[in-house]
Amino acid sequence: MHKREDLPEDRHKDPGSSNGLASWQTVKWSGQAHASAVEIIAEEKALTLYVNEEEFATVLCSPLALEPLVYGFLASEGVIRTAGEVKQVRIDPGRGTAHISLHAPLSPDKRATSKRFVGSCCGKSREFYFQHDVRTAKTFTRQLNLSAAACYRLMEWLEANSSGFAMTGGLHNAGLCTVEKGLFVHSDIGRHNALDKVFGTCLMEQIPAGDKIIAFSGRLSSEVILKAAKIGVGAIISRSAPTDLALRLAKDLGMTAVGFARSGQMNAYTHGERIQADVESRE
Repeated sequence: MHKREDLPEDRHKDPGSSNGLASWQTVKWSGQAHASAVEIIAEEKALTLYVNEEEFATVLCSPLALEPLVYGFLASEGVIRTAGEVKQVRIDPGRGTAHISLHAPLSPDKRATSKRFVGSCCGKSREFYFQHDVRTAKTFTRQLNLSAAACYRLMEWLEANSSGFAMTGGLHNAGLCTVEKGLFVHSDIGRHNALDKVFGTCLMEQIPAGDKIIAFSGRLSSEVILKAAKIGVGAIISRSAPTDLALRLAKDLGMTAVGFARSGQMNAYTHGERIQADVESRE
């Protein structure tokens, strides 16, 4: 069983971390008028991961839910498949470090890709057909039925639980949901990080994802679809636009991809047969 040190009462917030927000003195303009004001902005921090005492990667992220981020990032990279492969995680938010001890040595192919710098905005910006991506992405073959009303309701829930974005305009949000309700939300300056935090929470708390949905605030890129497939969900619903490569990937992986889900409207781009109109709306 993996060991987690000094977990606070809230398992999704690490000791010593801030609330991910900072204040900044600014001058606000409206036409030709201006005045001094204090703005709330999103914090951005660097977190360097050391796996078995070897530097592995540095991630730019929001200083929130760092432990789920570590688990999710390592799983996305194919370093781990389950939380049980992790012996210990020690995070020092002040120094911006995370030391991860695995039960097994880091494989040579993973050591060869270490010491990377992963930006907050766009992941590794690469095509998805790498060997470990093909190995860890899951093709969705289970039954999944959604109502249109449920899709709208889940996006409303995500927005209602996105206070950091409302305050700063600078955070992405990803929430894990059932077809009936939202379960939890993670926020980050990077949309890929937000998904990794969802992935990490599923691993740490042994939450099965095969019957779940992701509600998402960001653009549906190929990397976003790939991360959702690695988590194991069958659908992702976003208020933003998709890319063509993302949709081709979602189609191949059996994933329902929904974009522009806002104000009672949405576009179901792939596997839309899973979404049905509500009975009362047909009458």
